[in-house]
Amino acid sequence: MSVLQKLVLASGSPRRIELLQQAGIEPSRLFPADIDETPLRAEHPRSLAKRLSRGKAERAFEGLKADPEAAGSFILAADTVVAVGRRILPKAELIDEASNCLRLLSGRSHRVYSGICLITPAGKVRQKLIETRVRFKRLSREELESYLASGEWRGKAGGYAIQGLAGTFIVKLVGSYTNVVGLPLYETVGLLTGEGFPVHFNWLSGTKT
Repeated sequence: MSVLQKLVLASGSPRRIELLQQAGIEPSRLFPADIDETPLRAEHPRSLAKRLSRGKAERAFEGLKADPEAAGSFILAADTVVAVGRRILPKAELIDEASNCLRLLSGRSHRVYSGICLITPAGKVRQKLIETRVRFKRLSREELESYLASGEWRGKAGGYAIQGLAGTFIVKLVGSYTNVVGLPLYETVGLLTGEGFPVHFNWLSGTKT
């Protein structure tokens, strides 16, 4: 297997890029796949995470077909969904959305689902779904208002970023921490390795990406 094989990340998320770099993987290209992320009627959050990750991967695969520089690339996509029961929380863009999410999460447990999808150079599609259970402390008015003022919630599923200030809200976490950040590393690396992508090349060469 050639070490020159490339990985296209079907996302522009700085968090997912940083997580891949943490694992010694440098995407050769970013191809943010713009798809409609609206849940279907009565769709379970697990199904939504799987559907969106596959949709993003397939959109990138189709979009790169005519690009000779992308030939032979692996395409990786992911989508993270935060849910309380079957209720899917939005990726907060407005302060009222973030406030509603945080009030709902305060003092209770929720689940974070990530779907990851890999399309190999041969067109083979592989998927995994990862689930993490997270429990928040009961948030005081001061904590809620201060976090909203920080702006860290913007664009985050469930209205919070565990790797930032909201890490202080976490009472208990069962499962993958990196899943909550946005890309479950153990499962992602396992998927890539299993399909022959040279994950450890930079490790062997001492290169830090």
